[in-house]
Amino acid sequence: MTNRLIAGIALLLAINSPAYAIDIDEPTVSQFIDEMVSEHDYDRAALEEILGEAEFKESIVEQISKPAERTLTWADYRPIFMTDERVEAGAAFWREHRDALETVSRDTGVPVEIMVGIIGVETYYGRITGGHRVLDALSTLAFYYPPREKFFRSELQQFLLLVREEDMNAVDAFGSYAGAMGRPQFMPSSYRAYAVDSTGDNKRDIWTDWTDVAGSIANYFVAHKWRSGEEVATQATLGERFEGTPPENKLTPNATVAELSAQDVLFSTGQANDSPARLLTLEGADGSEHWVGFHNFFVITRYNRSVMYALAVHQLGQEIALAVANDES
Repeated sequence: MTNRLIAGIALLLAINSPAYAIDIDEPTVSQFIDEMVSEHDYDRAALEEILGEAEFKESIVEQISKPAERTLTWADYRPIFMTDERVEAGAAFWREHRDALETVSRDTGVPVEIMVGIIGVETYYGRITGGHRVLDALSTLAFYYPPREKFFRSELQQFLLLVREEDMNAVDAFGSYAGAMGRPQFMPSSYRAYAVDSTGDNKRDIWTDWTDVAGSIANYFVAHKWRSGEEVATQATLGERFEGTPPENKLTPNATVAELSAQDVLFSTGQANDSPARLLTLEGADGSEHWVGFHNFFVITRYNRSVMYALAVHQLGQEIALAVANDES
């Protein structure tokens, strides 16, 4: 019997119970432990103790199977984030942490509105950071969610390495149903690769230190080739000469500004004619909306692989920046 089949059977047996302790002697779990010991010199007893605390959670499998980005239209998705309350909270957050945010922005070239937009969409400025133990989320998905077990087994590996490196207690870390952690909702691999100590205290604290949070988000964007001073996206209309139907919303540019203009996609931009771009179409509250996403738009999608997510971050950040500017005028 294959490990995949065993995991599938275990999931079916568990589906009628809300939670149960993960058995470290199951073949897939035991193999994972062996790999961590041999490949990363992880202490076997410590690892067995940690994984012995992990629990399968049916709710985690249910949530990962129907994320909002796949089940909602833009008309449904946008109002979740674009509220007066969230904009006002974002403006208050900006004012409170202005010095740190603007210092990070000057050092990295990532605009404050992008950092604040990310934090606003991800955790409502730290209010909503997730109620699942990261250990449970990653273990559940690593061993009992075959569609993405490879990815989540890798993230569980990264989490356990992070626990050892940062001297963390594995059961104390809480996050989303997918195992995203802290105020910027970094997956463990992103935490290890991109989190930074922006305060000089020798800690990469994305849980309580807003300066480290801002610096880590900006570092993520810099690492994914953010272009300072360039636009993110602009709204568009389709002219009379536009032929065919708008292409699918993919996560990479497939044209240039000049090529889209030649197709009679009408939009205003300061981007150069040879700048990469893509026509995007979403179903909004008043019908189809057309947008042109530029290079930086697709950098945002690296944070969360969704066109709607990137547009929500962009629009929320813009609205917050406008509110802060109006306060100062």
